[in-house]
This record gives sequence, C-alpha cells and structure tokens, in this order.
Amino acid sequence: MTDRPPRVLLVYPRFVQNSFWNYTDSCRVVGARYPAAPLGLITVAALLPQSWQFKLVNRNTEELTGDDLAWADLVMTGGMLNQQPDCLRVIELCHRHGRPVVVGGPDVTSSPHIYEAADFRVVGEAEDVINDFVAAWERGERTGIFSAERFTIDVTKSPLPRFDLLKLDHYLYVCVQYSRGCPFTCEFCDIIELYGRKPRTKTTEQMLAELERLYWLGFRGHVDFVDDNLIGNKKALKQFLPALAKWQETHGYPFEFSTEASINLADDDELLEMMREANFFAVFIGIESPDPETLTQTRKKQNTRRDIAECVHKIYGYGMFVTAGFIVGFDSEAASIAEAMIAFIDECAIPVAMVGLLYALPNTQLTRRLADEGRLHDGHDVMSDDRAGDQCWLGINFEPKRPLRDILDDYRRILAHIYDPAAYARRLDRLTERLDRNRRPRTLHAGDARGRVGSLDTLRRIVDAVPEARDVFWRAFMNCARNNPAALRYIVLLMAIYLHLGPFSRRLIARIDARIAGLEAGKPVPPAGAGHATLAVN
Repeated sequence: MTDRPPRVLLVYPRFVQNSFWNYTDSCRVVGARYPAAPLGLITVAALLPQSWQFKLVNRNTEELTGDDLAWADLVMTGGMLNQQPDCLRVIELCHRHGRPVVVGGPDVTSSPHIYEAADFRVVGEAEDVINDFVAAWERGERTGIFSAERFTIDVTKSPLPRFDLLKLDHYLYVCVQYSRGCPFTCEFCDIIELYGRKPRTKTTEQMLAELERLYWLGFRGHVDFVDDNLIGNKKALKQFLPALAKWQETHGYPFEFSTEASINLADDDELLEMMREANFFAVFIGIESPDPETLTQTRKKQNTRRDIAECVHKIYGYGMFVTAGFIVGFDSEAASIAEAMIAFIDECAIPVAMVGLLYALPNTQLTRRLADEGRLHDGHDVMSDDRAGDQCWLGINFEPKRPLRDILDDYRRILAHIYDPAAYARRLDRLTERLDRNRRPRTLHAGDARGRVGSLDTLRRIVDAVPEARDVFWRAFMNCARNNPAALRYIVLLMAIYLHLGPFSRRLIARIDARIAGLEAGKPVPPAGAGHATLAVN
C-alpha cells in the first residue's frame, strides 16, 4: 500500500467489428479515428474523488499497453452488449498483470452473471453506489458487488464529465447527456429496464456548463445528445432549448447537435422550431415497421395513427435529416414484409436506414415473454469472440413464428435494395429536395472538422473508395450543389457514411446467404452466442 492517491485506468472496450454503427472507414475521410467519444467512463471519473489520478484508454482508437497497466492501481471498464467480448478480454488481461478490475455499464447491469470474473461489479447507475465503492476500496476491500436502486438517481446532481481526459481529435463527435429514461413501453427495448419510464433531466445550468467546458477545451463541431429519447420530457426540454439557442448565438454557433427522439417530435411545431434555432441537424428515430399491426403488438403505439413519411418530411423542413431504425422478424409478420419496407424507406427518403433482425436483448419484456413461451435460445445474452456482431449479424436469437428461411429472405431483399448505390443516391436526391438548411449558420470555426466535409476533395476520396457509387454520387452531389447548396455538407456526410454501409451490407448479405444455405442443407443454425471462445490477449 502507498499513501499516494490511487491511479485509475479507465479502459473503454472495443466494439465488435461486425456492427452497423462501427463506421471507422467513414471517419477516416474527415481525419477522425472513431465516431463517438465515450461518455460513461469520463462521468465515472468525475464521480470519484478528484484527488485520485486518471488515465483513459479507448481501445477503439488506441492500444492498451503494458505500461498503462503497470501505471494503474485499479482498472475500470464496461460498456454495452456489443463490447462484451473485448470487455471480458480486458478483465483477463488486467488479471494477468495483477490489476483489480471494476466493471459497470448497461451490459453488466442486464447480465451481471457474465462478468463474474471481475473483482468488482457495479450494477445500475453508478451515482447511487459510487461512494460505497470508494469507501470499500479505501478500507482495503478488493472484491464486491454494488447494486443501485433502480431509477432513483437525481441527475441534477450528476457531475460535469471529465472531458479533459478525451483526445478530442480522435472523434467524429463528442457526446453529452441531458436526460435518462423514456415514457414509452416498446416490448423489445431495454432502455425502460435500465433507466425507467419517467425521464429525468439535468438542469439548464448543468448542460451549459458541459458545453462551456467543451468550448474552452477547444472542441468545435458535432455534439451528440445521447438521450434515448430527447423529447421524453417535453416540458423540461422546452425550458432548456431557448437557453441553448442563446448560448450558441453568443458563442458564434461552435456546435451542431444530433440526438434520438420518438416520431411524435413531428407533432410539435414549437419544439421543432426550438431545435432548429439551437442548431440540431440530425435525429435518429425508431420507426421499426411500416405495418400498424406490428407496431401495436410490439407496443410501439406512438408510431400508429399517423403518416410516418409525412412526419419525417416535416422534420426535414426544419433542417434536420432523419436516420432511422427498422426491424424484421416480429411475430405479427404473417407474410413477407420486404416490399412494404423497401417502399416505405424510399418514400420517407431516409438514406441511413438501420435495418436489423429482431434481437431479444437481455432483460426486456420481449426476452421475458419468449422465455416464458420456451422460445428463447440458450446463450441469448452471450456474445463470443467467434460469433460477435449486432442485431444485423446475429438477430433472431429465438424460435420465430414465421419460418426463419422466409425472414432471412426478406431481410436479404431489403438490404440488397436499400444499399444499392443507385437507390441510396435516389434517397439523397429526395432528401436534397426537402432538407431546409436556410436560416442556419454557414460559417465554420477554424479547426472545425466539419469543414473537411462537403468539399470536392472529400467526394473524390469517397468515390475512389466505392467506385460502384461513382457516377450516381457525382450526380447527387451536383444536384445538391445546384438546387440546395446549404445542404451540401450533409449530403456529402451521408455519402461518407456509405463508405461503411456499402461494404457492410455486402458482407451482411453474404452472412445471410450462408445462414439460408445452412437451413436448406438441414444444418442447425447456432444461437447468437454459443459460449465464449478462448480470449486471445492483444
């Protein structure tokens, strides 16, 4: 033991490579190493005694070295399901170096049994139990489980994250969080299980302090509100957004924002105008299916009784483009869904459509129902090194009601269409017609990475990397340059994302073809996560 403060090494595990969201090739076009900077670990660092010493290593952007581990007294790690294989690898590596490990985050909260090798497990929101952990550590305890009471955290007491620990130039964007929780009850979603149905919001002063800190650290550009539903508490949000808009104006609009919200955002013109004035430019919406019966059965009722395409187009009119999630494989799909979903995505003019197979996430209403019905595959919550991916790669980890062969065939047809370069470019053209970026700041700050997007040089690098898209992307670029130049940077950004989506979709189609071939040959399809492979330490 030593009298000096503990040295804490914060290690962010790698995300699996076979993921829709792992678009590192797209990041390289604008000089970034990875899309998003980690927020959870730098918040944990802010919760711990500030006399302690901290170092952050993000294994998605840099290597974890023996010198890093030799420096540390304690390692803290953890993350989401798609980080599970590498998180387990980090635990093993730390133990080989004789370092105790604390693991926390969403996946250990949902599946604590998978992380039994860790010395400490933090289950639930860390703010509620961090002081208990600190006291145990200072008493000399080197193992323990700290479980927070669910949904009790007052986020107005959450500290300003340690943004200074980030290597800001590594990332396409930086994350902040305004609220936790979502008021809806979607059967397949784990957010309400992790954070509850009553959204809890930070104060305006907290959020502006976080942005001020990023500003004075020199960051300029894209900031993502990682809230699972930013508009879950509209009343509070409408009090915050005018102050955010005023802060932006005072500082010369150093940031532009993206977020996730439910489709009922389109019902509220006042809220849409507030988001425009604060300089939001993109929103992710979980649409899931064009079939009203499916939406009702999966408890996604907020998406029913409305023209979703019209809602999406309305959001475009306020200067925000929409990316969206869609799911194939619901029990309510009595017949093929492929043509309806293809037509729907095209009608909405959503270039980046995250279409996945239904995946029973740990600790959800869906998973509990499937378990009760005896339909859940063994190992449904295990992601092994040899079978790692996301819901695109590993979906249908249960016995479906519709023949799996038919579901996979639908999925393949959807992917083949929407990520065909010509179809993608047509959606870009339709977006160009509707995306109103007028009344938005045009001048970018010096050093702003966004300035590298929208140029002819960037477009050349994109089409050189995906030659099959060369002609259609050039035409889409020229169409936007002539008819909606204010939207050009965003159209090129979406082209850059295709650097990942095009090759990813082709690899995914090959994977689906292999699953179909296995079914036709009478070979059993293994569940998503067939036990852990041996963890090779890098």
